[in-house]
Amino acid sequence: MLRDEVLALLKAQGGVPLSGEAMSQKLGVSRAAVWKAMEALRQEGYQISSAPRRGYLLQGSPDLLSPGELMDPARRVGAELVCLDTVDSTNNEVKRRAAGEVPAGLAVVAARQTGGRGRRGRSFVSPPGGLYLSALLQPDCPLEQVSALTAWSAVAVCDAIQALCGVRPGIKWPNDVILEGRKVCGILTELDLEGETAALRYVVVGIGVNLTQGAEDFGPEVAPVAISLAQALGRAPRRAEMASALLDALDRLDRDFPGQWEAWLERYRRDCLTIGSQVQVIRGKETRPGRAVTVDDQFALVVEWEDGSREAVSSGEVSVRGLLGYV
Repeated sequence: MLRDEVLALLKAQGGVPLSGEAMSQKLGVSRAAVWKAMEALRQEGYQISSAPRRGYLLQGSPDLLSPGELMDPARRVGAELVCLDTVDSTNNEVKRRAAGEVPAGLAVVAARQTGGRGRRGRSFVSPPGGLYLSALLQPDCPLEQVSALTAWSAVAVCDAIQALCGVRPGIKWPNDVILEGRKVCGILTELDLEGETAALRYVVVGIGVNLTQGAEDFGPEVAPVAISLAQALGRAPRRAEMASALLDALDRLDRDFPGQWEAWLERYRRDCLTIGSQVQVIRGKETRPGRAVTVDDQFALVVEWEDGSREAVSSGEVSVRGLLGYV
């Protein structure tokens, strides 16, 4: 839509006015069409000033999600953007849109999910006040390396939050992003294989970040283990700012995976709060206590049992809980 293209041009100016004539030439439309797009943006709440011989200047933005807010031609991730108010699951929406031909760079962003999912088929609480984003990736790597994308994605989320908020969260193995001992973001990765060859078609990385929710939004069961950026920091970025930072971080991940394996492994180990902690490893109905020693080269958690033996456990086969709280 023209309004999205006009908004993207204004945002790209970084506080420098841009004339209607320059925009009409860049976009190949009339100045009247540019003016109409400006008026549409103003009606949505964008504060746009204009002055003769200087042009238009974006001075303030509402808390809205739109391609114009998020598009960046330098990114591969998010080259195709879908912005929704409500969806059952952003992961589901990506998979629906990739049912036939896989749309390279597809990202779906939503303000609310009605059917969010977590690991092992659990429901993922997605109240208003969060930001929900899923991106389609097509990594060129052996299938056995794909599971590491979950851990890489957690590091990418930490990058995005640090870039916006000036504080770096930690990671509860394998992929919960933690602030002040509680979960500020959940991640779910899903993959799709070709039926006949079992070749990888794509991976969907789904991210849910808590921005402005309070304890009453999470509910009594979730509130003790969940936290929003507003609760932790006293403030939260706009949803569009968070989405843009996540797309930037996922784009770096996409370009680095798997070639920069060692660098991302080292960063994951630094961020991982589980290392050195007493944990409970849960397999089905069995719970076994141990101590998390390290994360191995394949991002599995190395646990030392009470008898002194060690085992590398993968996120696909176990759950890990802290003995002294959520982390």
